[in-house]
Amino acid sequence: MKKDSKIFLAGHNGLVGSAIYKLLKQRGYTNIVSRTRNELDLKDQQKVKEFFTLEQPMYVILAAAKVGGILANSTYRADFIYENLQIQNNVIHQSYLSGVEKLLFLGSSCIYPKESKVPISENELLSSFLEYSNEPYAIAKIAGLKTCESYNMQYGTNFIAVMPTNLYGINDNFNLETSHVLPALIRKIHLGKCLDEGDYQAIAADLNKYSDEQLIEESALIQELAKHGIHLHLGKVSITLWGTGQPLREFLFAEDMADACLFLMKNTEFKDLVELSGNGSEEIRNTHINLGSGVDLSIKELSEIIKEIVGFKGDILWDINKPDGTMVKTLDVSKLKDLGWQAQTSLEVGIRKVYEAYNKQ
Repeated sequence: MKKDSKIFLAGHNGLVGSAIYKLLKQRGYTNIVSRTRNELDLKDQQKVKEFFTLEQPMYVILAAAKVGGILANSTYRADFIYENLQIQNNVIHQSYLSGVEKLLFLGSSCIYPKESKVPISENELLSSFLEYSNEPYAIAKIAGLKTCESYNMQYGTNFIAVMPTNLYGINDNFNLETSHVLPALIRKIHLGKCLDEGDYQAIAADLNKYSDEQLIEESALIQELAKHGIHLHLGKVSITLWGTGQPLREFLFAEDMADACLFLMKNTEFKDLVELSGNGSEEIRNTHINLGSGVDLSIKELSEIIKEIVGFKGDILWDINKPDGTMVKTLDVSKLKDLGWQAQTSLEVGIRKVYEAYNKQ
């Protein structure tokens, strides 16, 4: 990509898109096209067609998606499969029709079966059953990467798909109803610390930021915290988290993910991925790329790291009646390393950056 090449970044306000947008700007790219959800509904086929006809981007980075944690995925199953299929089908198809030179599609590591061999290589795709709680979202993302692969094979396009592990970053979603595990832990433990210190002003400011109802009274604030597993009993604060704490998870700092995406946009072509995948001439499959750090830890260990960084002195308890999800999801990132990239930011450093930014907000 040249510095003045027109790049359409879909989803520039989300965690993934904002990190990519920031890095593009830092590296001197001057012709980045983006639209908010209100300006362009990517689920609307006609609107997407009109946008591509008008803008004619040379490169497309598809980071737009409906995302969320276990609770959101379990609750809004129809929304997750419908909205993601609509978004990616419209953008990928119009990229083909308008002659886009290269497209990068971002998926998720949840595409892999629940019982995948660990670390999970790209070849584990479709080898067994998916985790039930996020099956609709996973199926949509599998369809997206297969759409890219199929368009390349039939039409000679240069669309590549990357499957990031669990991402976290400064522009994360901290809404406790829809967030992923790491930002949810940061916010819950931060609120637990505020409660432990009796800082009800800070609690009110935090809770009211995400609620239409403006809570002020201490009793109402304590009641609201209890809904999220944060309890004050006999002067002692405890936080109850879902599951056993035993599942192992891998995390990648969003700024590292953005660096990997730009690296692949500049240095990797679909033909390179066909060669790396070791496919025969008759069957081309699993040409997507895992994005991750290659390092995992348990949710319990993660909570202890966040507890220390935040400075929470109370107890963390576990509700074993709640689901754990897939027990191990560590990715095999050897293909990514073979292409010449690996993560640079340690988990502790990344979490400190996120928490510092959260406090400033």
